[in-house]
Amino acid sequence: MIPTVELLDTVRHIETPEGVELELRLAGPMVRALAWIIDFLIRLGLYLGLGTVLSELGDFGVGLLLILIFVLEWFYPVFFEVYYDGATPGKKRFGIKVLCDNGLPIDWSSSMQRNLLRFVDFLPFFYGFGLMTLLLNRDFKRMGDMTAGTIVVYQNALLPAPNLPLVEPQALAFPLSLSEQRAIIAFAERAPTTLSPERSEELAAIVQPLTGRSGPSGVQVLYQLANGLVGGK
Repeated sequence: MIPTVELLDTVRHIETPEGVELELRLAGPMVRALAWIIDFLIRLGLYLGLGTVLSELGDFGVGLLLILIFVLEWFYPVFFEVYYDGATPGKKRFGIKVLCDNGLPIDWSSSMQRNLLRFVDFLPFFYGFGLMTLLLNRDFKRMGDMTAGTIVVYQNALLPAPNLPLVEPQALAFPLSLSEQRAIIAFAERAPTTLSPERSEELAAIVQPLTGRSGPSGVQVLYQLANGLVGGK
């Protein structure tokens, strides 16, 4: 009998408080290491440039340089993660970003926590402890991520906005799975141009427990729910 092997799944499904299910693809150690190298080279270039300028100021310049290095080393990632959609330039280059565990954008508190604990991940040398933690954790979390409640994921490619009927958006009354949400959006996109009114009403009747309506009103509610799911105004 051939033994079964559990494959490593890097896709996580997260349900937001609004009942919307997100599909997130976790970033592994290799791409995160490459992003870190890019950010390190950027900081190194800044340090060399500042050092060249401040060296003209003697001991005062050296002291000021050390302060600036300290500030940049600790707050460089925090600044970009909070103000640039969770991505430092290195992460942006490889299409990854930091989110909270619940799928929401990272905030100041979480970013500070995950980055202040980098000194622990660096132990015993060159992020040895952090790498070990990443490899042993199914969500690829280092110690800072565990403490701050954050994950590093691939940024989803932007897809063209679906062509939906222009109606007032409506929020879901209860959570739906990702496939169910996609089915509603696909229906609203196709029905006005490819389905007859009778066929649209027939399909809408299948989900009457969701819409609470039948006939043309049920179709209209599905259009509203689809606009709510894609963030229509």
